[in-house]
Amino acid sequence: MIVRTPYAQMLGIRSVGLDGDTVLMMPAAASLEGRSGFLYGGVIASLLELACLEAVAQDRGEPWPKPINMSFDFLRGGRMIDSYAQARLVRVGRRVVNADAICWQADRDKPIATGRMHLLLD
Repeated sequence: MIVRTPYAQMLGIRSVGLDGDTVLMMPAAASLEGRSGFLYGGVIASLLELACLEAVAQDRGEPWPKPINMSFDFLRGGRMIDSYAQARLVRVGRRVVNADAICWQADRDKPIATGRMHLLLD
């Protein structure tokens, strides 16, 4: 769902199956480079945000919950290679969803960033 949005398309994000789970993949592109040889942190945060939104869309069928807040931890520099993100819903309440996401590149066990979101359901 989320991969069809104009922003996700601009970033080149697509959905891929990995071990039976849905994962978002963002291919490296020169337009996403921040400092030389590394991805811009904002596009890494965007990938994490879109992964959280995708997890809500898949679980609830609601592609546009309203973000309440977001928090990102950048753990290491994102190199100019393909990046992957996957989110999980920690808690789904009547009005608020808590989600977290992980972003990695070559090795899922060495994440480059993590994120948390609280989203308001309509």
